[in-house]
Amino acid sequence: MSKFSATKDFLRRNIFKRLMIWIGVGISALFLYQALQGLKLELVWQAIRTANYWWILPGVAVYFVGVWIRTWRWHYMLRQFKPVSINRLFPVVCIGYAGNNIYPARAGEVIRSYVLKKNEDIPISGSLATVLIERVFDGLVMLLFVFLALPFTSGIPLQYRSFVIILSAAFGLALVIFIGVAINPHWVTRLYIPLANRLIPARFRLKTDSIVDRFLFGLASLQSPKDVMMMFVTTIFIWLAETLKYWFVMHAFDFSVSFIILMLMNGIVNLFTTLPSAPGYIGTFDAPGIKVLVDVGGVDPTIAAAYTLVLHAALWLPITGLGIYYFFKARLHWSDFEKAAEAVDAAEAEVEISETDTQSALSE
Repeated sequence: MSKFSATKDFLRRNIFKRLMIWIGVGISALFLYQALQGLKLELVWQAIRTANYWWILPGVAVYFVGVWIRTWRWHYMLRQFKPVSINRLFPVVCIGYAGNNIYPARAGEVIRSYVLKKNEDIPISGSLATVLIERVFDGLVMLLFVFLALPFTSGIPLQYRSFVIILSAAFGLALVIFIGVAINPHWVTRLYIPLANRLIPARFRLKTDSIVDRFLFGLASLQSPKDVMMMFVTTIFIWLAETLKYWFVMHAFDFSVSFIILMLMNGIVNLFTTLPSAPGYIGTFDAPGIKVLVDVGGVDPTIAAAYTLVLHAALWLPITGLGIYYFFKARLHWSDFEKAAEAVDAAEAEVEISETDTQSALSE
């Protein structure tokens, strides 16, 4: 196989990514159909128009407290690379949120690492490792919210139970693997070095070795039980702040459920946003949210739909607007989203092409 063939494989992978985007759009359409099925949209619109939107203001304020805590958590995780002040990281986090809300496949996580590299010279591979750790802790806390709420509610809607069980196993396994690698990085080294010696030509080794080393270095925040506990507790406060926003927005509508039910709703909807979807988690946020309110909270479907749609907009608009503001303030361009993705794909392509060179050399 030649370099040309490897390049063709790389292009096929990009086609696959585009296919996944369209699959995400299809999943969003399916969930949105489920969310609005059987509803009289004119009544939903009437409930949206008559809501008391003053309650959204304290909701937005407490939400940004959660974003600040999230920024502090990332600042804590990045300290092994270099100390970066929270004031400098906060705009980067907001840009990442905007990227997730505007682009599919959580592109904001990549742009966040890309901007951090541009501003602070922290390697993308290392910061992406911290982002993966964040996602694992976020997922575990979402599951914690779900299981804490179960004794006080009628339970998870039947059609969602299998999904929650699968994610419980996946996030738990991911945390165990990450902690194991962080505590014993030599396991990865022992596996990587023989493979690298066999498959990667010498001219590429410096770069690939550096990527692996920086990724492992990014996992260093999991080496200490104190650090793990710190990140876990911080993550709980992040999501409690977001649930408090759910509670404030609820007061804009004519219904009331317990904070525990809102914790369950928050956990379920954010677990479902891990599925491929259209930008902004359209449908994958809304359908599960309405389902939990109706089945568990006994809320009228029309009110539940109006509340969930307004809540979704209140979660999306402020942070996206602020992220776009910081994006242009940093003199970035829309093409930087593509550059960020290309920066990651380029490393993958180099390794892929180098493996092809090696296989060709061995066959000769």
